Amino acid sequence: MSDRPKHRPAGRARPAPRIPALLALIAALFILPGTAPAQEVTLRVHHFLPASSTTHADFLEPWAERVVAQSGGRIAVEIYPAMQLGGAPPGLYDQVRDGVVDVAWTLPGYTPGRFPISEVFELPFMAASAEATSQAVQEFYQRHLGEEFGDVHVLMLHVHAPGSFHLRDAPVTRLEDLAGRQVRAPSRTINAALAELGAIPVGMPVPEVPEALARGVIDGAVIPFEVARPLRVPELVDYHTRVVGPNGRGFYTALFLFAMNKDVYDGLSPDLQAVIDANAGLPLAQEIGAVWDAAEEPGIAAALAEGNTIHVVEGEEAERWRAATRPVIDRWVAEMDAQGLEGEALLEEARSLVDRYAGAP
Repeated sequence: MSDRPKHRPAGRARPAPRIPALLALIAALFILPGTAPAQEVTLRVHHFLPASSTTHADFLEPWAERVVAQSGGRIAVEIYPAMQLGGAPPGLYDQVRDGVVDVAWTLPGYTPGRFPISEVFELPFMAASAEATSQAVQEFYQRHLGEEFGDVHVLMLHVHAPGSFHLRDAPVTRLEDLAGRQVRAPSRTINAALAELGAIPVGMPVPEVPEALARGVIDGAVIPFEVARPLRVPELVDYHTRVVGPNGRGFYTALFLFAMNKDVYDGLSPDLQAVIDANAGLPLAQEIGAVWDAAEEPGIAAALAEGNTIHVVEGEEAERWRAATRPVIDRWVAEMDAQGLEGEALLEEARSLVDRYAGAP
């Protein structure tokens, strides 16, 4: 596989023209102390989705272009989609921590149990829109997750729009329809929720889903429509189910991390750090959340274009699903309590933040 980047945003500074070595030496002799040439750095960004994905095209590329422009070309950005720099999606966090890459966009849930406090936003029926929930996650991070993600420089945390079921051979319109169905999920929390609903959970990174569906390894998967479209999942299934709980909360969402290697960030000059800081935090979480919400509609349209059927579970039936998955929440609270944390208080704070950003009464 080639190690050339798929994307090198416009605006990267051009290399200086070559000059004879003697002239370069003479020029160097006249550089005064403290007047070193302008600092330049190239950030290699690694992620696991294809270049056609919303994350790549509508989040990472615009982010890179802003960073290049605002740094006056002193920061260059190379984006490597689909794990082009090697490794598997669960290893992305360690890649950015260890400096194998400079920046990574990844899903912490691919390493089960490693980031337990942040799992509160992946509990059943926690998620509002991606825009609202992403802002809630970012504020919660600033209060409670600094230590959990302390060995990287966190640029932003966010979630996707509430995910849906995508199924091969038979629809899911009620709780009993999931019994014995092998369904892929991205994290241990969502796997646990599927088990409580009677499904057989199968944990796997999302790039593996199309082949698993095509080979019949799984009967379906839970992912947002936005991700289903670039992976061509609507071509492999016939049915989709959205589950909408009280106050419009979705069945689940997944948490994503956008992070930089700490040494790389610390090595930037203060003005370049300011450029990175201006493209991070709560405003970025709101931006990417809105992008993911908007991308659901093209994903739904792709499913309908295939002639697929979309079911919506809501009302009393959705309440049955919520009651059935309550043990997952109770276990998470107990795990937090066992670590000396106040699980119920953390849960209520997370819910309150989602409600506030969602504008709930």
